[in-house]
Amino acid sequence: MTHNSQSIPGALKRFTLMISGDDALDDNLSEDRPLKGLPHERFLLGDAAPLAPVLLLGESSQAIDPQQVIACLQPVHFHATRDHLVLLGQNQVDLTDSESDQLLKAALPFIEEDFQNPILFHDQHYWFIPAGPFASLASYSVDQAQGRNIDWWMPRDTNEEGIAKRWRKLQNEIQMLWHIGPVNEEREQRGLPSINSVWISGIGKLSDAHIPQLVKLSNHIYGQHPLLAGIAKLLHIPYSQDLRSESFAGSFAWLPAPEAIWPNIKEALNNKQIDELLLIDFPNGKTRERIFTTKDLHQKSWAFWKKATPLSWKDIIAS
Repeated sequence: MTHNSQSIPGALKRFTLMISGDDALDDNLSEDRPLKGLPHERFLLGDAAPLAPVLLLGESSQAIDPQQVIACLQPVHFHATRDHLVLLGQNQVDLTDSESDQLLKAALPFIEEDFQNPILFHDQHYWFIPAGPFASLASYSVDQAQGRNIDWWMPRDTNEEGIAKRWRKLQNEIQMLWHIGPVNEEREQRGLPSINSVWISGIGKLSDAHIPQLVKLSNHIYGQHPLLAGIAKLLHIPYSQDLRSESFAGSFAWLPAPEAIWPNIKEALNNKQIDELLLIDFPNGKTRERIFTTKDLHQKSWAFWKKATPLSWKDIIAS
């Protein structure tokens, strides 16, 4: 196993696999605000982490002005604990297309008045709009803030004071509107969490996306996160949600359950279908790149008379 992935012969068959990362608590505690973006979001898009325009590119077929600042709005649920509110992830609220449409229709006059722009595109989970007066907000994705006290993750002013306060005013208006609306009445009857707030995140320009070279050199991008569809379209690289083992060579993948394909990766290495695996993960919030080849598939023991044991996915993650 090696830790240098910068130089690679052109003929070498490599499969690149990225694993989702989480924030390092030390990083957040040492600053007056969280770092913008989860480690893998910053890795894929750069420190500006302009998720909104890249998501819009992947979710829609419309042309996007690379210099336009775009924001992403998402209907969400704030769960009340004894002394604070916690943001639930999108996969926990079971929002339907119809519910999303109804919620947007009710809030649309408020949104477009305050943003001073029309909605560009919307689907079940994402509503995109030019950021307008909210362009300078520091914001954090639902993936980054979910499961946590929202006080630390609420949008903040950067170079212009009063913008975060203006956002909270709009947010409160929408919360009150939805509280008395038919969508949440029906959801309550079905035992589902109410959609009791709206979240803003991903503010940025498409031109601010800085994709790493190893992704740019991939011949195919695989994974289910909609961010990958936008990156692939931006780079003019084929994209698929589902990965097939015969497609490993030259591909980049970010998968929800990477451990499931570890047996296939080992088989591909043993069969010379690929020469190496480049594994990207983020221990303590820092990017780590490691290369595994066939000779790394077994753990060698200091006791030379003992048979080497196969390297498990658990061994890789723990190391």
